[in-house]
Amino acid sequence: MPEATAIPPILEVAPKGRPDSPMSIAYRAFRRHRIGMLGFWLLMALYLLVILGDFIAPYDPDNQVRELQWSPPTGIHFSDAAGTSIRPFVYPYRNEIDENFNVKQVQDRTQRCYVRFFTQGDEHRFLGILPTKVRLFGVDKPVNAGTENFARIYLMGADISGRDIFSRICYGSRISMTIGLIGSSLVLVIGLLIGGISGYVGGMTDNILQRLCEAVMLLPGFYLLLMLRFVFPSDMDSVTVYFAVVTILALVGWPGLARVIRGMVLSIRGRDYIQAARAVGISPLPIIIRHVLPNTMGYVIVSVTLSIPGYILGESALSLLGLGIMEPTPSWGNMLQNAMDIVELDQHPWVLWPGLFIFLAVMGFNMVGDGLRDALDPKQVHGAKQ
Repeated sequence: MPEATAIPPILEVAPKGRPDSPMSIAYRAFRRHRIGMLGFWLLMALYLLVILGDFIAPYDPDNQVRELQWSPPTGIHFSDAAGTSIRPFVYPYRNEIDENFNVKQVQDRTQRCYVRFFTQGDEHRFLGILPTKVRLFGVDKPVNAGTENFARIYLMGADISGRDIFSRICYGSRISMTIGLIGSSLVLVIGLLIGGISGYVGGMTDNILQRLCEAVMLLPGFYLLLMLRFVFPSDMDSVTVYFAVVTILALVGWPGLARVIRGMVLSIRGRDYIQAARAVGISPLPIIIRHVLPNTMGYVIVSVTLSIPGYILGESALSLLGLGIMEPTPSWGNMLQNAMDIVELDQHPWVLWPGLFIFLAVMGFNMVGDGLRDALDPKQVHGAKQ
């Protein structure tokens, strides 16, 4: 008699899992986007300077040694005529007068100044809260420090005042890397509000708001920036100038987003769930905020990400022309003012380092924006869970 085949219990049949949400699908698609992830990690590195700039920078942004103006990038050594060292070191500088009575900087190769990590330096506030003097790295003082020898570690050279360009880039990242986020947030609020009301309400309200958008869009953007900047007093402190520049950039940039949001809302407001919300007596503003605008978030996220580089470049342009963040407060834009002199640029090409960081920030946001655009595109099939 043949053996009876065992029937597996019903409990062993696993129920089918829940379908993935659109955001989880977009998240996995973005992680597979190599260019987008490269831009993401690049931005994470730049924002690390924003958060830990005080700690990473070896010097305060105003710390200067006039005798070392326009010093080239410091060479870091592991060996010399005296032998090999496992600890990196630099040579101190001393000033000498040549046959033409010009002061020139000469390395003193008779002594080593070792690079030390987690060393004492200029006082700062760690994370903006804790007062401390601990810096990520620094160098020992030379034997006869304070006379004619100066030991400094200038990873990217020094400016005309003998200030460390790398330290100023670290501090300047606070302005250049946050002004785009704050400006885009303001534009997001204004654009969503005006575009949502204009598209949902329609009628005379729509006409008035759209004519306002067109009036702002017809003005030349950069000249409008200059005009609005001249409205503010010239003796404002750096914090006030910072928020003034953010406000100016936001006032210039909102109409484009508002018009696109209006078009999207016009197509959304006729859907069944919007009609149902109206039927139960919900007022227009809650419908716009809770039901209409969330359906535009895919476009909004991509648009805001791609618009942030414009604010970074706008602040840099204003600061470069002397109308934005002013000295001694560093920003990547005003640090490029010395690069406008062709003679200085030819003799001291390291003044272009802030421009490289602006380029990296702009490229990072553009790459992330491209990745988000592909990941949030509903027409693309991203495949099942892997």
